[in-house]
Amino acid sequence: MEKRLEVDIQVIIHATEDLEKIFAAFKETFDMGKEEFSKQDLMGHFENPIILLHSKIKKKKAQFFVKKLVTLMPREQISTIIEDLENRYDDSTLYLRISKQSLVKGQISLSDKEPVKIKIFTPIYKQADTEETFTTLLTQGTI
Repeated sequence: MEKRLEVDIQVIIHATEDLEKIFAAFKETFDMGKEEFSKQDLMGHFENPIILLHSKIKKKKAQFFVKKLVTLMPREQISTIIEDLENRYDDSTLYLRISKQSLVKGQISLSDKEPVKIKIFTPIYKQADTEETFTTLLTQGTI
């Protein structure tokens, strides 16, 4: 039996970016429709409009998302995450940031600049199992 899995996604869309391209990228890459995102209109530092997209997916949808994410991510980037794993998780949550620009191009790559923020949660009851659980998740796409 696979463990419970939840994925929390957050994306900031600036006025110069095309919201529909972002939605299309999520649809093509992860089979996620617009209706799976909540949309919040915000005002930026210089009163420029910003849209905050948020989605929380669970169960099979979350498993599909993670499997697709690790399948599309270059192996060397997965190795980088695994090597730096202790700095990328807190309790039972793994934190990743992927490039919004590469997502629009149908690719997945790590990026801290203008990222899509992803939190992957799975209950881990013994702290000693945390790194092993997330390593398995990143190498096999399942736990």
